[in-house]
Amino acid sequence: MSAIQKLLLAAALMAVVATAQAGVAPDTMIQNTVDEVLSVVKQDKELQAGNREKLLALVDAKVLPHFDFQRMTQLSVGKYWRKASDVQKQALVKEFRAMLVRTYTKAFTGYRDQLISVKPAKMAAGDTEVTIRTTITKPGAPAISVNYELEKSGDSWQVFDLSIEGAGLVQTYRSTFAKEIEDNGIDGLIKSLAGKNVNDGNEKAAAK
Repeated sequence: MSAIQKLLLAAALMAVVATAQAGVAPDTMIQNTVDEVLSVVKQDKELQAGNREKLLALVDAKVLPHFDFQRMTQLSVGKYWRKASDVQKQALVKEFRAMLVRTYTKAFTGYRDQLISVKPAKMAAGDTEVTIRTTITKPGAPAISVNYELEKSGDSWQVFDLSIEGAGLVQTYRSTFAKEIEDNGIDGLIKSLAGKNVNDGNEKAAAK
């Protein structure tokens, strides 16, 4: 499995932590949602076949409300974030969010018979950030370790990063984004992301 494929799989699996239930420990919340989300995908042939509308609806319901997209974008843009204007920051978050939606909808169709084990959280009372470690296994394939970084927001938890086999999603994007900004500026990165998001949407529509 290539690094890109692993990140796509990891991005899809970010959905399992999306239903942030108030007062529930983060590891318990992940395990409960793993069971719920994978059950839905495995039983729905249209989701497995890549039905875009259904996939977007699932992502919208289970993922988007519970991710700190601004923090994820800020971490991915890195040192250039403070140089961006408020308008540019809003545009970056919008396009970053759209990019992750594209990633999720593509990766969801790969679910079949994966098993996910969630390790107990190691955290002290009062901690507001925690790493949740999971292992993904599939018959005939090596086990994959995925670590989720969550932060507490009120009584619930939000994802702001993940790593798979030691490769962080935010760090991976940071390297790509930095190169784009150095070559074409912040507006160049926004334009590049927007173009990819639009082109992907057009390809999906043409494929129907």
